[in-house]
Amino acid sequence: MRYRNMTMLLEDLERHGQLIRVDAEVDPYLEIAAIQRRAYRAGAPAMLFTRVKGTRFPMVANLFGTMDRTRFIFRSSLRALEGLFRLKVDPFDFFKHPWRYAGVPRALFSAMPRTVKKGSVFENTAAVSELPQLVSWPRDGGGYVTLPQVYTESPEHPGYKHSNMGMYRVQLTGPHYEKDREVGLHYQIHRGIGYHHAQALRVGESLKVNIFVGGPPAMTLAAVMPLPDDIPEVVFAGALAGFRIPMVRRGGDLPVLADADFCISGTIMPYQKPEGPFGDHLGYYSLEHDFPVLRVDNVWHRNGAVWPFTTVGRPPQEDTVFGDFIHELTAAMVPQVFSGVHEIQAVDAAGVHPLLLAIGSERYVPWASERQPQELITSGMALLGNTQTSLSKYVMITAREDAPALTTHDYDGFFKHMLERTDFGRDLHFITRTTIDTLDYTGISLNQGSKLVWTACGEKKRALAHHLPADLTLPAGFGDARLFGRGIVVLRGPAHTAARDEHDEAMFRLAEHLGGIGGLEGTPLFVVADDAAFTAEDWTNFLWVTFTRSDPATDMYGAGAFTHCKHWGCRGPLIIDARLKSFHAPALETDPDVERRVDELGAPGGPLHGFV
Repeated sequence: MRYRNMTMLLEDLERHGQLIRVDAEVDPYLEIAAIQRRAYRAGAPAMLFTRVKGTRFPMVANLFGTMDRTRFIFRSSLRALEGLFRLKVDPFDFFKHPWRYAGVPRALFSAMPRTVKKGSVFENTAAVSELPQLVSWPRDGGGYVTLPQVYTESPEHPGYKHSNMGMYRVQLTGPHYEKDREVGLHYQIHRGIGYHHAQALRVGESLKVNIFVGGPPAMTLAAVMPLPDDIPEVVFAGALAGFRIPMVRRGGDLPVLADADFCISGTIMPYQKPEGPFGDHLGYYSLEHDFPVLRVDNVWHRNGAVWPFTTVGRPPQEDTVFGDFIHELTAAMVPQVFSGVHEIQAVDAAGVHPLLLAIGSERYVPWASERQPQELITSGMALLGNTQTSLSKYVMITAREDAPALTTHDYDGFFKHMLERTDFGRDLHFITRTTIDTLDYTGISLNQGSKLVWTACGEKKRALAHHLPADLTLPAGFGDARLFGRGIVVLRGPAHTAARDEHDEAMFRLAEHLGGIGGLEGTPLFVVADDAAFTAEDWTNFLWVTFTRSDPATDMYGAGAFTHCKHWGCRGPLIIDARLKSFHAPALETDPDVERRVDELGAPGGPLHGFV
């Protein structure tokens, strides 16, 4: 089944028991988002809400809520797309197994968009204020579009070949925007729309933008796909959809997705306005900052238009499925993009960009009596210099030769392997005063902080402890030490009070204290948190707290620390300060009253019983 519009998709999902209709009235302010998050956690079907307070448009949630449903949606073209990726890795496989590639010619033919004269999206018009105003978290600054397809073209080279389509945050309402005339457009660093915006400013033109909502599901997935710069997302969408994506191009205007449910068309203005706050996928709020403003020229929608949405927050959420699906599609391509790298994982539990685990090769000097990271450093720097992996904050990379069965998806095994082999005086490579993910508030300012390439290879250097050292003592203000995993100590620290871009004297006292204790060779990593019990409860909590609440250069300390020729290291143990800092954005919390209302909807006899 190849879905050309949202109606085809919803009808087919309903026929196969993958969608339910919810006719009870729901509120787009907090309530519908709470329902969606619970539906995702429950593995529930997609949900079509037919009565949404304050809007005439139905809303649909959880479309991509499970891997099985996502594979089902793209079942007709998935094999052909996998064939394309396989041929990229090994072109000669076509001659060995030609039957695997029966659908590839169609996928190639479908890739280029098809320009048409008219589309269903133009059947009606609306005002921005008439659209569903989704507010996902209590402190959100207004209503948001959470599954947008934001389309632009290069002002210098217009056309599909130099187009970009990304899932950039769109704020529909807020105190700073002129009602129905302005919306906020939040795009982060290292995004294709930024290059187009820079070109427009350089040539003195305004950048035109079309925001599509709904339409063929392949367009939604393409908008989040981390593609090379020379592959337009709309081209990938055609290959994934199994048909040429129809676009309407009127005169010199930007093309419009013919079968989109909605299109917001406008122009980026030469000024910025405050956008946010917004509860984001790291599990914290993005705070209010100045971002571009889109002056709205038109809002179109087709007959029977349905507004798809999702909610982001602390992982896992529905966007976790996007990440898993993309990884499944592209895993075989990793060695082609990053020479010497065999496997990578942007860790969802850690908010994706804060932590990247990788397995590479160490082949530079195979004759050396002691293997030490060299090629691994090159590979780590390459990961920080290409595609979306460049947004990573911590890159932990080890050599496949040391443990061929090791995988980045076994956190306990991976961290154990790293901690057994790391030379803490040699293997930590910092990049300071650099660009970091816009959503990460651990750095020295918005978009600025540090990165770390942490390498490890060769023979084991230490045996990791299975128990806390019997004589472990801690300085005043620290306590509740507990062993997490093997070789990792989690403890509670005092509340953070230091200013941004400053070390904390309390952490230096801890490092000095630990340096004076013997017998810590088996516990090379100490993590300081606000709540040690929560942090050490499981890997999900540990990864989230440790890597979303620390900046490598500011928040890493060590017993016996030294700086030699600008290289920092320590004799151990290494300490990561993973406390919430005084300048961090607040973590996301739900509204108790809203959660109680959702409880009622899910109670026996309620419209959502058995689904939330």
